[in-house]
Amino acid sequence: MGSEQQYIELYEQAREMIIKHAPEPMNAVRDQAFEDFKAQGFPSKKVERYKYTDMQKLFAPDYGVNLNRLQIPVNPYEAFRCDVPNLSTSLYFTVNDAFFRGEAPHGHLPEGVIIGSLRDYPELVSKYYAKLAKTGDDAVTALNTMLAQDGLFVYVPKNVKVDRAVQVINILRADVDLMVNRRVLIVVEAGAEIKMLFCDHAADDRRFLTTQVIESYVGENASLDLYCLEETHHKNVRVSNVYIDQQANSRVNHNVITLHNGTTRNRLDLTLSGEGAECQCYGCVIADKQQHVDNNTLITHRVSHCTSSELYKYVLDEQATGAFAGRVLVEHGAQKTTSQMTNQNLTATREAHMYTQPMLEIYADDVKCAHGSTVGQLNDAALFYMQQRGISRNEAKVLLQNAFINEVIDKMQLAPLRDRLHYLVEKRFRGELNKCKGCKLCK
Repeated sequence: MGSEQQYIELYEQAREMIIKHAPEPMNAVRDQAFEDFKAQGFPSKKVERYKYTDMQKLFAPDYGVNLNRLQIPVNPYEAFRCDVPNLSTSLYFTVNDAFFRGEAPHGHLPEGVIIGSLRDYPELVSKYYAKLAKTGDDAVTALNTMLAQDGLFVYVPKNVKVDRAVQVINILRADVDLMVNRRVLIVVEAGAEIKMLFCDHAADDRRFLTTQVIESYVGENASLDLYCLEETHHKNVRVSNVYIDQQANSRVNHNVITLHNGTTRNRLDLTLSGEGAECQCYGCVIADKQQHVDNNTLITHRVSHCTSSELYKYVLDEQATGAFAGRVLVEHGAQKTTSQMTNQNLTATREAHMYTQPMLEIYADDVKCAHGSTVGQLNDAALFYMQQRGISRNEAKVLLQNAFINEVIDKMQLAPLRDRLHYLVEKRFRGELNKCKGCKLCK
């Protein structure tokens, strides 16, 4: 028994307190999650899906946990300004793991659309909660399920289209080192559409450990754009598991962007359950110093005539470490599948390390599937060519890195975010992006 022992003891000692401050749908699956966590323990690096990140080490420190739901003294609408403002979005906040019940955001939501706390809609939440995120399959999901007490609920009724993008700013806020267990449930019914942007920020110079589980149900002919942007700091550990299920003729666009972090481990499990469904999954990572970013994806083609596309790009500098492990599983009978997976990486120094493992597992004979990966350095000839024309080596390096990463950004469907990210990425390469502009909490 290793790092998991402290969490087992925590649950045994604080179970009644946890249940007291949480809604019934979350409590209904909590004890089973605890049993599953005890049975599994944290995975070692010998487990295939965790071979590039030491989970025992990440969860070993003793963090505080706000199980008694003490109020955090902050009004994010007044105190916080995100690095991606002015996107004409409906703006919401979560502080640590709790939906912030402040003033109503600008912009009107269509009738029937819900964006609020999981605790406010128990009957609806109970139909979907913890159905995709199986606690018996993953220890981090089990840990999150047994400790989480609140979260964000997004519900879009049948045939309703939310024209205005929804932006959710997740703020980590504490006076002590803190563990946060955040939960998100997204339900997009048949024919509905929504675009969502999650921005993760750390507002205090403390060590944070965040577990996050996102469950997304996308109905027949529905559409979900899900963007996840991380700009935290080097003391932050973030472990995020995203589960998405798609029905017939649905469309999902999933983007994960890491600009600033400490250690990040993103897992995506996406299942194409209905014919004609399609998904596009993109990721870009910029890391330096001793930052660590691990993206692990599993896309399951369960039925025929579905399409998936993945493109992940990394730029690693100094002693940064990156990892990408992607698997496309084509099950029996999933004929006429089309799938493309690509991972391309730049290591700017000899000390930077990149691990890449694209995989195909196919049990059907009428498919078009391809995968590939590259790891390389900046082209010396291109650098020399630019220097010969009066461009400094550092400036040439920034221009080439920008051109490399922009292929991912250009594929994003949310145009204001795409334009803003071009600006932020350039600032990041120039070393100018140290914290969110206007963030009073960080001063």
